[in-house]
Amino acid sequence: MNVKHDNWFRQVFQLRGSVIPNVLPRAALCGMFAGVVYICSKYGLTLNTPFLGSFIANIVLGLLLVFRTNTAYERFWEGRKAWGTLVNTTRNLARQIWVSVGEIEPSDRKKKIAALRLLVAFAVSMKLHLRHRSLNAELAALVMPSQFKKLQQMHHPSLEIAFWIGDYMQKQYERGCLAMHQLVSMHDLLAVMVDVLGSCERIQKTPIPIAYAIHLRQLLLIYCLSLPFQLVSEIGWLTIPTTALASFTLMGIEEIGVEIEDPFGCDPNDLPLNAICSTMLRNIEDLISLSSCRSLSTIDASIDYLITLEEPIEQNPYDESGNVSSNGDRPVDNLPSPSQP
Repeated sequence: MNVKHDNWFRQVFQLRGSVIPNVLPRAALCGMFAGVVYICSKYGLTLNTPFLGSFIANIVLGLLLVFRTNTAYERFWEGRKAWGTLVNTTRNLARQIWVSVGEIEPSDRKKKIAALRLLVAFAVSMKLHLRHRSLNAELAALVMPSQFKKLQQMHHPSLEIAFWIGDYMQKQYERGCLAMHQLVSMHDLLAVMVDVLGSCERIQKTPIPIAYAIHLRQLLLIYCLSLPFQLVSEIGWLTIPTTALASFTLMGIEEIGVEIEDPFGCDPNDLPLNAICSTMLRNIEDLISLSSCRSLSTIDASIDYLITLEEPIEQNPYDESGNVSSNGDRPVDNLPSPSQP
């Protein structure tokens, strides 16, 4: 989903991402029904029923425009916030692993890089899980072949990846490459990632109650089919386009709610999960390209360099007896003694 507002008229006639393909057949059907009502009225049948207007219209518009749209967008926005939390948490955890985990052996850097890519693998597997897709080459490129085979046997690959990340951090603590407070902080961030997964599953597996959806559509259909009876005696043949337009408007709002209530799919109105995962991968690769990782020799050299940059503290050029100190850094032949006025 990539929304740009640079061309207003282009969006007016844009079909991709709009609800026109789904709503137009229903609106046309209501317009055809209005045509039947108009033809019947031309042959003398009394079909004017104005009492249907205010009562049903208030119920339909109140339930549809307020509750349906607000509830659907709230689910959409909650899903976006959850993925935003995942992105930020992944960045923080990756930075802590890269900076805090020490490198004792030459192979430690490769293991550290593999652990960072597991963070992106968690997000990719989560995306596939929410979309009910099988594991693909995108995930296989982020893990080792043996790990990918293991994930294919798991019912919930994301939890297995989270276990691998936690196991890596625990092993680094046991090797002395992490302090206890660093380990606790990293585990807290990993717990946040798992909580995000649970939040997205809750959004997806808790749809709007079916009884409400059925009743709302029934009221909507009643309103659209009763509209011609309210208008035919006043505007004549204009009842047909007016009914079709009103039906298109109301049914379109209802269809928008259906489109965005599950924001994790592949439709144009769903969240751009592919772009989010690609952004996370770029962030991790940029971090890996940096050389600021924890190495004792590197840290000692940096400290020594910073010490050499410190300016010396200015000292008193006189000793206790009033003579020039041996540490004086300027000529004192013409300087008076402190005892002289």
